[in-house]
Amino acid sequence: MGVLIGMCADDSRAAAALAVPFLIRIAADPYHRHRADALGGLAAPARARHFGVASRDELLLHRSGPQHDGYDDYGVEVTGYPAGWSVAAARAAITNGAPVLLPLLAASDPAIRIDASYALATATDPGHTVRSAFATRCAKEQDPMVRAALVLATAEITRAHPHQPATGWIRELWQDRAQAPEVRLAAAIGWLCLTDEPAPGAMHTTVEALATEERARAMDALPWMAAAGRGEPGLLDCVRRMLHPEEPEPSDDPWA
Repeated sequence: MGVLIGMCADDSRAAAALAVPFLIRIAADPYHRHRADALGGLAAPARARHFGVASRDELLLHRSGPQHDGYDDYGVEVTGYPAGWSVAAARAAITNGAPVLLPLLAASDPAIRIDASYALATATDPGHTVRSAFATRCAKEQDPMVRAALVLATAEITRAHPHQPATGWIRELWQDRAQAPEVRLAAAIGWLCLTDEPAPGAMHTTVEALATEERARAMDALPWMAAAGRGEPGLLDCVRRMLHPEEPEPSDDPWA
């Protein structure tokens, strides 16, 4: 898995995408000793340009960056292969494997449920089957961090396949004081990515009160937040770039 994830980090997803169907079979096997590792790396080939991405325009977006060649918005890999083709192949495999992955949303291990949400969020879902599964599981889920993962997964798949009721549901969640702080923060981030509307004052107040350093570090357990951070917890990077874009980027120079 380290090699496969490294290939994705080095922008060489074409070969890694071929492993996705096999990783799905391992992830679905409750007796396989590498099940968690396989599931944790499953979505890496299905995402591109997401490390360090924390803006409203790009977070949770399946295509990001300006088109700069004749292929698509992802450009080409270091091998010269169209990067968008690799990502599309990985997503097609996850889409085909969705019936096998969906039961993992109810796995006994919260980490498995989070990683399953992260992988399934990349599926092509014109029939809303995956999003409906997220909603069904969220209604039953007791773990706040897993609920937050399901909210972000719903926002991601809704960004790819717009669905106004889902956007409205996510808006209601960040406003709901009865929800766990992690869920409200995930919903705030998700809603900002689904709309061009200015962030209301109430959202600023809510997020600033809930997004403590300690909670932000804990929320790095969510793959979306772990990938977004650049020298700070991903949640804080998202909050700064989405709600306070006028602030300067933090320096990563240890001698500054």
